[in-house]
Amino acid sequence: MEAAELDTAQPVRILVYSDNPQTRTAVISALGPRPHPDLPPVEYTEVATAPVVVQRLDAGAADLVILDGEATPAGGLGLARQLKDEIADCPPVLVLTGRRDDAWLADWSRAEAAVPHPLDPFELGSAVIGLLRTKSS
Repeated sequence: MEAAELDTAQPVRILVYSDNPQTRTAVISALGPRPHPDLPPVEYTEVATAPVVVQRLDAGAADLVILDGEATPAGGLGLARQLKDEIADCPPVLVLTGRRDDAWLADWSRAEAAVPHPLDPFELGSAVIGLLRTKSS
């Protein structure tokens, strides 16, 4: 199996990064245990610091990464760009932006998708499902 393929027999591993535990909880609650019936169930890994994100991705521990652009001290937008530069076979990245007008920053970060705060569960779910379907094809 290529690194870019999603094994539908295994749970999808989603890494959720934010220094704010309420943001991590909001993401996980919005997506739930299975964002779509055609996709496998999800295993979430919550991460509060950028170095741990890099460590986990170096180990190949995620199929999808959700990064909070409003996190401090390392924001998710800069972290997304770093991951795309430094991680071989980096999984798809979704960034949470401060507002809809920050979509250009998401483009700069090389993230495959962006969803603005405040989080809309339908918009977040749609973006995640789209990324996971793209990864599995």
